[in-house]
Amino acid sequence: MIVKEILAKTVLSKSKVFDYAVNPYVGCEHRCAYCYARFIKRFTGHNEEWGEFVDVKINAAELLEREVKRKRVGRVWVSGVCDPYQPLEKRYELTKRCLEILSTHRWPVTIQTKSPLILRDLPVLRSFDDIEVGFTITTAEESVRRIFEPNTPSIEDRIRTLGRLRSIGVKTFAMIAPMLPKPEPLVLRLKGKVDRVLIDRMNYHYADSLYKLHNLQHASTDAFFAEKKKNLSNAFIREKIPFQFLY
Repeated sequence: MIVKEILAKTVLSKSKVFDYAVNPYVGCEHRCAYCYARFIKRFTGHNEEWGEFVDVKINAAELLEREVKRKRVGRVWVSGVCDPYQPLEKRYELTKRCLEILSTHRWPVTIQTKSPLILRDLPVLRSFDDIEVGFTITTAEESVRRIFEPNTPSIEDRIRTLGRLRSIGVKTFAMIAPMLPKPEPLVLRLKGKVDRVLIDRMNYHYADSLYKLHNLQHASTDAFFAEKKKNLSNAFIREKIPFQFLY
């Protein structure tokens, strides 16, 4: 893993998902094979494989403190192209410091992660007027997770963390996206732990070689996603869990 400390020029950027995004890091240690964020290599000049480099924006908090005073208040996505609670966050605490700033200035926030490290920052999360936390959970099967998400926390750790957050009043959601094989058991495992679930299909090709290597090509077809949409819809309705398909 190549870790480089850098000075960023800006940290509060426009987002197509929410009003803004804050990414304290460039790159991600989780090394998810399917990750759409690897497109940033076209702009950063990295030659390393995705998951083998992280640039740390050591001035992220200082930049954010200035930028929130100059820009119109809007919802901030933490983060758009990296996991804000990847392992390096334990050392650098950049996400924590950025959240403290956003809370102080009363900006609404949506956090998306795969890491229970977020529980470290419970006092900060409680200080927000408007906050929601989402966990990306792409499958219910650990063997599938290990193929596509080799450096990520376990599925059970993510679900347990969602339950902990919701138990203290934080709005939570699960993002089954991109949907990998064997997602159905997630319905019962998420019950009571999330306010809503978002589901999307694989619509890019970064992980094609792994599908082929593990004889999972059927799980990237239109027929697969149509079947899962029907099965999951019925299950979420039965369990009275709000859900939305994004395809």
